Amino acid sequence: MSGQKSHKVTMLGSGLIGMFYTMTLHNQRGSDRVHAVYSRREERANEFAEEWNIPHATTDLAEAINHPDTDVVVIGLPNNLHLKAVELAAEAGKAILCTKPLGRTAAEAKVMLDLVENAGVFGGYLEDLVYPPKTLKALESVQNGALGKILWVRSRETHPGPHSDWFWDLEQAGGGAIVDMGCHCIEIIRNFVGKNNKPLEVMCWADTLVHPIDAEDHGIALIRFESGAMGQFEVSWAFRGGMDLRDEVSGSEGTIWLNHWLRTGFEMFTSVGQGGYVAEKAEGDTGWLFPVGDEVAELGYRDMFLDMFNAIDEDREPLETFYDGYVVNTIIDACYKSAKSKQWETVELDDWRGEAEAVDTQADQSDDERLAHLKDELMPDGRMKRIFRDRETGEIIERVEENS
Repeated sequence: MSGQKSHKVTMLGSGLIGMFYTMTLHNQRGSDRVHAVYSRREERANEFAEEWNIPHATTDLAEAINHPDTDVVVIGLPNNLHLKAVELAAEAGKAILCTKPLGRTAAEAKVMLDLVENAGVFGGYLEDLVYPPKTLKALESVQNGALGKILWVRSRETHPGPHSDWFWDLEQAGGGAIVDMGCHCIEIIRNFVGKNNKPLEVMCWADTLVHPIDAEDHGIALIRFESGAMGQFEVSWAFRGGMDLRDEVSGSEGTIWLNHWLRTGFEMFTSVGQGGYVAEKAEGDTGWLFPVGDEVAELGYRDMFLDMFNAIDEDREPLETFYDGYVVNTIIDACYKSAKSKQWETVELDDWRGEAEAVDTQADQSDDERLAHLKDELMPDGRMKRIFRDRETGEIIERVEENS
């Protein structure tokens, strides 16, 4: 690609996310490599460096970030360590790519946003589930008007629970299933309803139904946007059968259904097992299995890092920025507030940068200017039934046209 540069990356974190990120980077553009890795445990840092042929490994966060040969810092750490890592990376003047959620709270996310912007460094929000190929294609269709006005978006992520200990600790994570997975769903919803569409208020239910923890392991929320569109998310840490990732988009002119993980297009039954790892959050390797051909691509990591590094090279904003991460955190804060109050709670956005969207004031088309067209439906006998509302009287009128 014209103008492409080679980047050396400091990878903060050696867990599942650090592994997915490194796997993607080393097989992506070809010129970007992880050059230094930080892990909280020396043994793990050295193992990770050896596995991925990384020259430098350390348990010193500042040393990793300030490594003289790296120009990009990728944060794949527990949520409570994001702020410190962003602070050090901004001071070092390096481009920063941070995993989701940006912060444990909106206040924490806003500090990180300000740090990046005040330092004048690149800030990318690593929200991978906006980037799966199917999602990018669906977003393109929506932006091209294929669904008309977006009315309702539903996003669901459920699985048997997180893979690392810190997720289960309220202080380190900042919450449970909502902050862990609801952040994915919220940003998927925002992309489909439009990022200029201001989130206004939230109604949320959350509870701890299965696990002996302080945080919630289930959550459902409704998000009302300025356009009138409704977002809905469902998250669970106790869903059995693997990881269920689904999105539904309803518009005035169409519908999109996306099923990312439990129905991958690859279905296999085995009574003896396939001999190892199947896919993220799969609970076993016997019975009906849904393997994934290219896991990092299907989860969006490939296109996410392609966008991020091309954006760095082209001096532009990526699809997902630190500001997006901040907006997501404000919605999550409202969710937790609503779960406690059991009523609608306002999304408190101290910094709203969305542009007001144009409102379509054109009258509905009909064969009579007084009548607003509601619906047409072809009946089994071939006749066309048309339904209208009288603008002046409010009367609902039904007309049936004989088959010609």
